[in-house]
Parts: sequence; structure tokens; C-alpha cells
Amino acid sequence: MAVVNETIQVSGIRCEKCVMRLAKTLEGAEGLEFANANLMGQVMLSYDDERTTRDALVEQMARGGFREQAFV
Repeated sequence: MAVVNETIQVSGIRCEKCVMRLAKTLEGAEGLEFANANLMGQVMLSYDDERTTRDALVEQMARGGFREQAFV
């Protein structure tokens, strides 16, 4: 098992309810070990890269209305 830890910046987090909605969106995700979000839109993820991918988790967040922000 190779655990990957990373932080992703997302849009769509404006309040504590948004943070809870994001947690609900990721609940039960295959291979996700830990997720935590803050009001600045930073989502800290820890996942088993043998069971899921970063793209799969980003897609699951997108289905909940949270979009990854690209840095320019």
C-alpha cells in the first residue's frame, strides 16, 4: 500500500456547511484514508494509490459541486 498525501485547492467552499457537504461527497470513497477541508478551499487528502487515483477523487468532488482550481 502506497499512501499519497496532497493538498488540492478547490472552489465552492464558502462556509462550514460547504465543508460538511464536501465531507459527505467524499464519504466512502474507495481508497480514501483521510480528507479534511478548510474555509480557504484547501482539501488535504490521504489515499491509497493502489485503490484510487487523484483524478477519481477530484471527479467525485466535482460531482458534489467542488471544482479543482488551476494555478497560473
